[in-house]
Amino acid sequence: MTGAERGPIRVLLAEGSQAERELLAYLLNADSELQVAGVALNGEQALAAAQRLHPDVILMDIHLPKMNGFVTTRKIMESCPTRILMMAAADAPREVAQTFQTLEAGALTMVAKPRQPAHPDHQAAVRELLQTIKLMAEVPVVKRWKRAEKSGETCAPQRRADTETGIGLVAVGASTGGPLVLQTILSRLPRGFAAPVLIVQHISAGFTGGLVEWLSRTSGFPVQVPEHGERALPGIAYMAPDGSHMLVRADGRIALSRTPPEHGMRPSVSALFRSAAAEFGPRAVGVLLTGMGRDGAQELKAMQQAGAVTMAQNKASSVVFGMPGEAQRLDAATYVLPPEGIAAMLEWIVTNRKGE
Repeated sequence: MTGAERGPIRVLLAEGSQAERELLAYLLNADSELQVAGVALNGEQALAAAQRLHPDVILMDIHLPKMNGFVTTRKIMESCPTRILMMAAADAPREVAQTFQTLEAGALTMVAKPRQPAHPDHQAAVRELLQTIKLMAEVPVVKRWKRAEKSGETCAPQRRADTETGIGLVAVGASTGGPLVLQTILSRLPRGFAAPVLIVQHISAGFTGGLVEWLSRTSGFPVQVPEHGERALPGIAYMAPDGSHMLVRADGRIALSRTPPEHGMRPSVSALFRSAAAEFGPRAVGVLLTGMGRDGAQELKAMQQAGAVTMAQNKASSVVFGMPGEAQRLDAATYVLPPEGIAAMLEWIVTNRKGE
């Protein structure tokens, strides 16, 4: 069914600030594919409206009066599961960090609140917001992967790896739906994991610091934003900073680059994977997770051709199957697994591959 046949996407807007509520309602209604189905001024109203209106998507501020975004999300997902997008001001670090907690309660993703129209970033933020709402409207409600797969995909392989080359790098790319998957994978890696993990996560500018804080706290795996020239150490995950590509050199040092965006993204997964293929070859593992678009898919194939082990998230567990789906179309993934299976495979490969 096309958008025209199904009618506009019905959005419940939950925002406590009158000024921001009016701006958001204007922006949503100005798009012919969207319609504000209802407005809530606090968490209690949002819960009641969700139960009454059954909207396609709920756009919710993290700091709602009476019940905050985390509690409201949890209650909505318990009583009337709905696609929830959580908003925070990108220039408020505390808000951003708290926003990631709502993923644990069932929110699909988070977006930055558009700044006022006079701000130079206003139009870009509006485009991202509207695009994300439309994308999330296509996601099945309560999209969550199973904790155990009957197919046995989460089990470690019974054969040894094809080479005895030690693994010196794990390179990971993710977009929409990635934060919760990253948490799942990192929380299952052992302490003292014997390789550094470099991550490119597509996310709104200003949200990277909150994501790093949340991942470190909830996964128990050290996560940090690297400096240019910093050596990547085993057992630490490095998250690409806002506005810079993250590359890896042959000596294991991280390089940050302001070269043009790739696939409209900076940082891009493609840039990381390409450097991993060139500098680490068979000593690398590439992992492509949920997300829209095709960033990193061709470069995952290049990693595979260079001798790296390559993995992609399976369709059933992906919020958006764009990036991993493209990788599978290119036959770029040696293994196609759910998040828990990826973690198990990473542990096995890094543990069992010995240096020459």
